[in-house]
Amino acid sequence: MIASLGLILFCQLVGEAIARSLALPVPGPVLGMALLFVVLVARDRARPWAPAFLTSGEVETTGKSLLAHLSLLFIPAGVGVVRNLDVLAANGVALAAALVVSTVLALLASVATFRLVSRLTGGG
Repeated sequence: MIASLGLILFCQLVGEAIARSLALPVPGPVLGMALLFVVLVARDRARPWAPAFLTSGEVETTGKSLLAHLSLLFIPAGVGVVRNLDVLAANGVALAAALVVSTVLALLASVATFRLVSRLTGGG
């Protein structure tokens, strides 16, 4: 478990280093997740040569354990909101409006994309 957790954190570190050094508009953890995906695909293609902790399903078990406790990572965000309740009170209506409008726009964009892809693939 330590080795697989180290691999996950190392991929995140490399992704963060790439994002910051190249000033990319993509978050480092997203690049790290892509790197971990590449590592896992390479593992499946070269299984006889892969290290034991990669082939035993340990990385998947560690990932599932992290996901099971993902809600703990929202505690700092909740504390930040409570610490800034005055800002929330002052701008609450604008924030709520922005949240509703952006959600509706995201849903409309998803529907439009689905319909376009469906037409291009002959599904409807």
